[in-house]
Amino acid sequence: MHAFSSSKWRAVDATVVIVAALLMWPFAAAAQLKVMISGGFSGPYEKLLPEFERTTGIKVTTGSGSSQGSGPQTIGSQLARGATIDVVILSREGLTELMAAHRIAAGTDADLARTPLGVAVRAGAAKPDVRTVEAFKQVVTKAKAVAVPSSTSGIFLTKDVFPRLGIADKVNVKATPRGAGAAAMVAAGEADIAVMPVSEIVHAPGVDLAGVVAEEIQLNQIFAAAVVAGSKEAEAGKRLIAFLTSDRAAATIKSSGMEPLGKPR
Repeated sequence: MHAFSSSKWRAVDATVVIVAALLMWPFAAAAQLKVMISGGFSGPYEKLLPEFERTTGIKVTTGSGSSQGSGPQTIGSQLARGATIDVVILSREGLTELMAAHRIAAGTDADLARTPLGVAVRAGAAKPDVRTVEAFKQVVTKAKAVAVPSSTSGIFLTKDVFPRLGIADKVNVKATPRGAGAAAMVAAGEADIAVMPVSEIVHAPGVDLAGVVAEEIQLNQIFAAAVVAGSKEAEAGKRLIAFLTSDRAAATIKSSGMEPLGKPR
């Protein structure tokens, strides 16, 4: 039996290293991340996700749910039923509720972006003035139906704004689980207007943004992300959140009608 030369041993060592790397590579690239997102941040998220998957090798499956409210469609309800979710993206108000319920991994939450409330009208329709409180009151009380999401923004409007303005009994509110549903009602002619986050209006088909509501009755809604407690893909989840809060993501977020925040809390 002939002894290997040093050069042959080096070749064998190199082969072993290459094979080991190839064996390890699928595990590194095979992370499967499950995300649950509400409508407010969906626009920039859908544009940014392909780059994240391409540059990290992490595959992401995305589901949807409401930030707040009652019923089985909320993100909180889905988590309570035992849904396997690694990362949630929703309103800061909804995330605060999940944190209080110990559903979130400590120290992983980060604000992503902020967007104001606006008024949507059917595409091509006349755009009413909603820039002052009085103008807004006139528009919502004269409308045959006002569509709102039943989540954070709709709760704010029906529980705070309309009562505060003394028009709670004068507005025909049509609540839907998601902002997309509210916009669809306007597009179909089932509601005259929708009041919802601007970031959802600008991406919704069949509607136009009439304007942003007055600051006195404004909810500058923050959307945030966090890793779910007990996630087996926590590190991949943290990478996604880091990407969404990066400078790289800021331009896409701005183009989606939102102000990027990009600062972990």
